[in-house]
Amino acid sequence: MNQLRIRTLAVLFAGAFALCWAASGLWESLDNTLPAVPLLAPVILALIAGVLLATALSLRGRLRAEREGRPRARPLDRMMVARAVVFGQASALVSALVGGAYGGLGLYFVLYRMDVPNRRDQALYAGLAVVAAVAVIAAALLLERVCRLPDGDEDDDGGGGPLRHPA
Repeated sequence: MNQLRIRTLAVLFAGAFALCWAASGLWESLDNTLPAVPLLAPVILALIAGVLLATALSLRGRLRAEREGRPRARPLDRMMVARAVVFGQASALVSALVGGAYGGLGLYFVLYRMDVPNRRDQALYAGLAVVAAVAVIAAALLLERVCRLPDGDEDDDGGGGPLRHPA
């Protein structure tokens, strides 16, 4: 499984940001109303960040217990860990796109529509969505780092067995 690159996430974020900012100006120049930024956008992104962070901390604790040889430490299933990493990577990629889109829309509101009270709120929601998207990316990168296998331990048992880290 390939590791996420921050550069890839930054390019996705910047591309979505620029595209959404430019599209917002074009859309309004055609006498159309821009869509509203829902209040739930930052809330849902923050919930995803929380789930990813909780998963990373839980897996880190279980790996530490297994590494230290605690008697009640249960080995981790490789497929469960792989699924967690894939969920984290997918969340980071989508959050980079969504955060960039909300960032572009929020910038457009700040630059051109701050005189409208409703759009001030929309700019705030967009800014909070960007912050929450960055939190999702950070939690996903932490999860990926926690689940990284030691060098030389690629897939010895076919992928279905427990995950064992050397002491």
